[in-house]
Amino acid sequence: MNRIFGMSKAKAPKPTLDDAITSTDSRVGAVEVKIKKLDGELARYRDQMKKMRDGPGKNAVKQRALRVLQQKKMYESQRDQLMQQSFNMESAVFATENIKNTMSTMQAMQDANKAMKKQYKNVDIDKIYDMQDEMAELLEQANEVQELMGRSYNLPEDLDEQDLEAELDALGDDLEFEESDVPSYLNEAEPEMPELLPDAPDGAISQQPVPEKPAETHATAEHAMRM
Repeated sequence: MNRIFGMSKAKAPKPTLDDAITSTDSRVGAVEVKIKKLDGELARYRDQMKKMRDGPGKNAVKQRALRVLQQKKMYESQRDQLMQQSFNMESAVFATENIKNTMSTMQAMQDANKAMKKQYKNVDIDKIYDMQDEMAELLEQANEVQELMGRSYNLPEDLDEQDLEAELDALGDDLEFEESDVPSYLNEAEPEMPELLPDAPDGAISQQPVPEKPAETHATAEHAMRM
């Protein structure tokens, strides 16, 4: 069948703006190469005319220079047109990219909006308020339990401040009375130890007279007889 009717050729892909911009830029580069070549010829003709005298020869060189200059102007015009075309296509690409980005952003925002609506359908504000109230009650009960656990069972709750002050004063009187019952010799301060005398110099002991032993008194003798 393919031999009879022939095979259909595959369709070539359509050129994109990027491909067109690349092709246009390459054409601009080729035109600029030609312009530079013509600039070289013009410089050579100009140097020749500076060295030549006025006459038919100089006029012939001048005519060739004018033709080269005319070609240069034509190429410059083509270059400017190609550069403008490239700029216009780049602007179109930039605008297309902006539109794509805008559409992508809008689509993402729409998807997020749908997701938020779907999630909020499962949210009950009244349940949240009830949960907050229940949590507050639980915290209050927890504080009450802590206060009960920390209560002292030895102190009555109905104590008056005046009664406490009177008991404190009575406690001070009891302390003073207990201090008065302590024997006086326990309250006396310990006597201070006398300071040691310095050592006597050599030979001083033999020169000093030995003190006489005092006579025993009548009370001392009587005490000895009783012993």
